[in-house]
Amino acid sequence: MMAKKILLLAGDFGEDYEIMVPFQALLAVGHEVIAVCPDKKAGESIATAIHDFEGDQTYSEKRGHNFALNGTFSEIKPEDFDALVVAGGRAPEYLRLNEAVLAMVRHFFDADKPVAAICHGAQLLAGAGVLKGRNCSAYPACKPEVELAGGTYADIAIDAAVTDGNLVSAPAWPAHPAWISQFLVVLGTKIET
Repeated sequence: MMAKKILLLAGDFGEDYEIMVPFQALLAVGHEVIAVCPDKKAGESIATAIHDFEGDQTYSEKRGHNFALNGTFSEIKPEDFDALVVAGGRAPEYLRLNEAVLAMVRHFFDADKPVAAICHGAQLLAGAGVLKGRNCSAYPACKPEVELAGGTYADIAIDAAVTDGNLVSAPAWPAHPAWISQFLVVLGTKIET
């Protein structure tokens, strides 16, 4: 397997599991993963949030870990990367206001490179205008944004994922096994057992 260089877009109060689990899982199978956040440098940290499903009408939110970034946003070039991961949580709602972030997201779609988005990550895809004609899952509260951006909301189980061409998406972190597995297929990753 040829290792891929993967960009992970993150930000303060991104969902803890949706940042750390794909970051570590993709490293574990031999890929290089560079995690960045606008206005932050390698070695600096972002604060994460833990979203849980406890029987309320929506998820609950608790303070997560500090996650150390290993890349400097202002120094990266999307053309140097083979794939993109967009984590969910609160970060996408403000990252979509940053034109440099939106341009990065557009690059991966324009170049037909693999993209994995989970939960509220669809907000960033909608903001970048890349969902037209796409089947995309997200946290259910993001359904209107997917549809207003011209996409079709994939109403799937919380532990399921959907692949549409180069885009792999899922509703939330309970879907990690399906989401990461489908993303590895799109990446061309073969795991020997």
